[in-house]
Amino acid sequence: MDARETLDTLMIQHGSRLLRLCAMNLRDTSLAQDAVQDTFLKAFQQFHRFRGDADALTWLTAIAINVCRDYHRIAWFRHIDRHVEADDLPRAADFAYPDNTVIRAVTALPPRYREVILLRYYQDMKQKEVAAALGISERAVRQRLKKANHILREELKEWYEDEG
Repeated sequence: MDARETLDTLMIQHGSRLLRLCAMNLRDTSLAQDAVQDTFLKAFQQFHRFRGDADALTWLTAIAINVCRDYHRIAWFRHIDRHVEADDLPRAADFAYPDNTVIRAVTALPPRYREVILLRYYQDMKQKEVAAALGISERAVRQRLKKANHILREELKEWYEDEG
């Protein structure tokens, strides 16, 4: 199987997961679609470098996270309204909450914490895979998860009480 066929298969298998990840990261559905296209374009261009040391989803996720980071660095990105409702995000069957409070809290996190939360809990990646995707140590992943969970716990304290 050549690079094109492999990436076509990966696009079918993981495209929607990457789209949701990018949408939550960028807070803009149409920009997320561009980011996923850029992700697969970069994957195609760099396919010869993929050694298979990591899972293909981990490799694609690393590319997608870097594409999102690149988008965040663009000057105009900081000046547009990136408010997106959770209902406008691409669907994920196993990611449902009674309201948008949790999703809004996660997308409001600083990027370093948002990324680990999305990868660990939404993408259901192991800490080792998160570390590989972000290019950081497992210890850094644990520290960021701890800090992110602390921020979310504080932010969602009233929400938890309302739900109980």
